[in-house]
Amino acid sequence: MERQKKNIAGVVRDLVQPVADEMGYILWDVEYVKEGAEMVLRITIDKDGEGIGIDDCERLHRAIDPLLDEADPIENSYRLEVSSPGVERTLSRPEHFQKCLGEQVEVRLYAPINGQKKIVGTLAGADGGTITIEAGGETITLDERQWAKVTTVFAW
Repeated sequence: MERQKKNIAGVVRDLVQPVADEMGYILWDVEYVKEGAEMVLRITIDKDGEGIGIDDCERLHRAIDPLLDEADPIENSYRLEVSSPGVERTLSRPEHFQKCLGEQVEVRLYAPINGQKKIVGTLAGADGGTITIEAGGETITLDERQWAKVTTVFAW
């Protein structure tokens, strides 16, 4: 089932990408996930400079809803959500890491390194499945198999 969900997200990404590009949005992520008793197709968008507002989300939602109905990539019922990635966003694709170089990130690890399962530092590099974090005067390079989740950190 997990593999099928990823395939649906990929198919939807391919359908939505040209529309998002044409409207001036960055297609940040596409997820097809189970939340409670229902399935949710979550499209996350961004925009350089000014960020995303509710009007942007509604605009893209209206543009892609008929496209998704026509293509019908999902057999079961689902809820379509279009949202902003927020200030503390998950980094999962190579372009996410490139866009966020120099920013503060929190890396949650599968297994501890030096007794820690979490590293907070500056994203100093990202290349072919590895990231480099500068934290506490150290430079740490991690392979993608070592981290469970990487998110940006916003200093409130």
